[in-house]
Amino acid sequence: MADSGEAYGVSEPETSDTVKDRYLTFYIDSEQYGIEISDVQTLISMTAITKIPDNPDYVEGIINLRGEIIGVLDIRKRFQKPPKEYDELTCIIVIAYGGLTLGLIVDSVNEVITIAEDSIVPPPSAKLNSYNRFIRNIANVEGGVKLLLDLERLLARE
Repeated sequence: MADSGEAYGVSEPETSDTVKDRYLTFYIDSEQYGIEISDVQTLISMTAITKIPDNPDYVEGIINLRGEIIGVLDIRKRFQKPPKEYDELTCIIVIAYGGLTLGLIVDSVNEVITIAEDSIVPPPSAKLNSYNRFIRNIANVEGGVKLLLDLERLLARE
């Protein structure tokens, strides 16, 4: 079984007031994405992943995270992006969503930011690319546009 990577600690439990309008942002290629911080459990460095047969190609496998076996998805593959070697910036965002605990492999984590509700708009209705269906909203904030993920669609098996 794989051993978990180095954890990037969470300093204290977040309350609903401290997580409102806060998003963890990360990169896939040069594009910035965000997920609600309330869905994030922890961040860990890349670690050995045990492959599981007969899964979609974006399901990398499983890891042992402090005694809990969790599935790991590669967001780059889920978005049908060209492959990229994992490096020292690649990490796993461990999320808890819909009763599941999963790891999401991303190219690099950026920061936790607060995004005001009035800065968030729905995505264009036309499909701009093959993974537009995974975008719930778009945030226009200082420093550029952030694509906010729809975890329900991202985690749905087609």
